[in-house]
Amino acid sequence: MLSSRIIEEKDRELYNDFVANHTEKGHILQSYEWGEIKGKGSWVPIRLLVFDDETPVAAISILQRSVPMGKTIFYAPRGPVVHIKEKKVVAFLMSEIKRIAKERNAIYLKVDPDIPIENEDWQAFFKDYGFQKPKSGSGFEGVQPRFVFRLDITPDEETLMKNMHQKTRYNLRLAGRKGVTIDTNPDRSKLAEFYDLMKVTAERDKFLIRPYSYFEDMYDYLVPKGLGNLFLAYYEGEMIAGTLLFKFGNRSWYIYGASSNAHRNVMPNYLIQWEMIRWSKERGCVMYDFRGVPGHVPPEHPLYGLYKFKKGFNGDYVEFIGEYDLVYNQLFYKLYETFEPMYYSGVRKLIRAKKKMKGALGKGK
Repeated sequence: MLSSRIIEEKDRELYNDFVANHTEKGHILQSYEWGEIKGKGSWVPIRLLVFDDETPVAAISILQRSVPMGKTIFYAPRGPVVHIKEKKVVAFLMSEIKRIAKERNAIYLKVDPDIPIENEDWQAFFKDYGFQKPKSGSGFEGVQPRFVFRLDITPDEETLMKNMHQKTRYNLRLAGRKGVTIDTNPDRSKLAEFYDLMKVTAERDKFLIRPYSYFEDMYDYLVPKGLGNLFLAYYEGEMIAGTLLFKFGNRSWYIYGASSNAHRNVMPNYLIQWEMIRWSKERGCVMYDFRGVPGHVPPEHPLYGLYKFKKGFNGDYVEFIGEYDLVYNQLFYKLYETFEPMYYSGVRKLIRAKKKMKGALGKGK
C-alpha cells in the first residue's frame, strides 16, 4: 500500500540513501542538505518520501517561496526522483504534491529534471499529466543548465587520458611540467581566498556571483560530509585557480570555477579538472558532470572557449528536456509569468548599477 510523509531531520539518512542510490534520478540538488542550504535564504524546503509498505519508492525535494497576494511557488530542482515505468507510484506522488500545494497556496510546481531529451516516456508523461512549457523562464532564479558534458569515469586513468582531445591532454601535462600543484584537501580558511578569485573571474567574464555567505553555506553543509570538496591550484606559491565540486551517491558535479588573471599560460584549469576526476573515481563515482555549456556553438560565439574546454575531456554532450510547469492556479500563474521576469530584470540592473557606482567611487579615491 502506498503512503507518504514529509521528511524531517530524524529521517535524513533514510531520505538521502534513497535519493543517492536511485538508479535513474538521484541528484545532489534533491539531497536533504541542498534543501538546508536553500533554506538559509528565501526558500522553504519540503522533502516528501513515498513508501510502498515500508520501502521508499519515490522522493521529491521541493523548494517553496512566498510571492505576493499570499501565494507561493514550488520548485523541485532536478526532481522528482522516481522510475517513470512505475505508473501507480508516479501518479500517487503527483497527487500528494498537489495536496501539499493546495495546503500551501502554491500557484505552480516547476521542475527541470535530470532527463535527456531522448527520453520520450518522461516527455509523454509531462504532456499527459498537464505540465506545460513556460513561456518566459529566463527570469526564474535557479533553473539548471539545459546542456552539459558528462564523462563516464569508470575506465582507468590511462584510458581516460588517452580518450581526451590531444590539446587537452597536452595542456594538462603542461601544467604539471610548469610546476602547478593542486591542493585537494584545503583548510576551511582558504574559502575566502577562493571567493576572491571568484570575484576576479566574475569581473573579467562579466557575470554576477552570489554573496560569500552562500559559499560558506555550501562548504559547511556539504564538504564535512563528503558531499563536496574545494580544489585549489597553486603556482610558485600563489593561488591561481580554484573549483568547487559536489558529490552524491556515485556521481559528481563541477559546480563553480575561478581563476586569476595572472599565470593563465600555465594551464591550471586543465590540471584541476583532472584532479577532480581522479578524486571522484577514488570515491566510487562513475559519472563526472562538467555542468553547463551553451549548447553547440560556432567558434565566433563568446562562450565557445568554455564549450571547447569542456568538450576536450571527451565527455558525452547531453541535452535535457528542460523546464516544465504544473499549474494549480491559471490566473495567478499568468500574472506571475508576466511580472516575474520584469522583477528579476530590474534586480539585475540594480545590482549592475551598484557595482558600477562602487567601481567609480573606487577609482576616484
